[in-house]
Amino acid sequence: MSKRARVAAKSAAPKKAKVRDVFVAVPFAGLTDEPEWIALRELVPAATAPLKLNADLTEKYGDRDITLATILPMAWPAMVKADGRILLGLQRHVQSGDPNRDLAVALLNALETSPGQSVAVPALPGQGERLGDLLVDGPLDITMHETFGFWLDEGQDDDPGVAASLESANQAIAPTTKMAAVKAAYWTRMGEKSHIRWVLPYAESEALDALATLGAAGELVLGEQTRFAGMFRAHGRLVPVWDLPVDSEATDWEDALAAFATRFEAALGKELTPEARKAKQGLIGRQLTLR
Repeated sequence: MSKRARVAAKSAAPKKAKVRDVFVAVPFAGLTDEPEWIALRELVPAATAPLKLNADLTEKYGDRDITLATILPMAWPAMVKADGRILLGLQRHVQSGDPNRDLAVALLNALETSPGQSVAVPALPGQGERLGDLLVDGPLDITMHETFGFWLDEGQDDDPGVAASLESANQAIAPTTKMAAVKAAYWTRMGEKSHIRWVLPYAESEALDALATLGAAGELVLGEQTRFAGMFRAHGRLVPVWDLPVDSEATDWEDALAAFATRFEAALGKELTPEARKAKQGLIGRQLTLR
């Protein structure tokens, strides 16, 4: 084939549609347990929660056993076990600007994947269904795990390579406890420090003004020997962080966190005083953004 013919053939071939990434600032908005989805993605090392397909997908694929997991081996987006069970991973390496859409595509691909086979997902998912279109929405029934043993089926840890990989992953887990006082708050111990982090279930501006009001009144700490360390932004929500005495436990702070939540609720919607506006600027200067 001549060069001119090759160029003509190439020009005549249909062009593939380019998939563009889309950034969604508040990707989990609309889900009943939005703050918990964010917490499991950003704060919690090892946890699971069952998911249920909506009626249309159940009719098409059957009543599949689906489990949401904080992270899977190699940060895979999904796994299909030999018996057909699906594990869907929140924390993954390859992701677009809309993690909600990423999860939906991973789930749809897992439903089409044969048991025991790896799940292939695109780097950019494009437009389409999101989690609210696929699942029966409701509160997440979260189970905390001290290890990543939930990755394995019975007997799999007999493989020396699998056992070594699991041991390495387990060593990276920071002790983490789900707080009972409020939803989406977690105590953790990292090295020589302990913290509580709480994903606030309010718009950023509303939450920031309430925190500023408490800051102006000197009411941001959880108690003696605690420090308001600042906050970060995650998926459109604010996550305040407190430093705690390293030798304390999660149960020591349930009452203090509940009392702070009451103060926070009372501060919501209040007009900012000059002192609160000054405190707000200080808070803004100390916040980080996670994506």
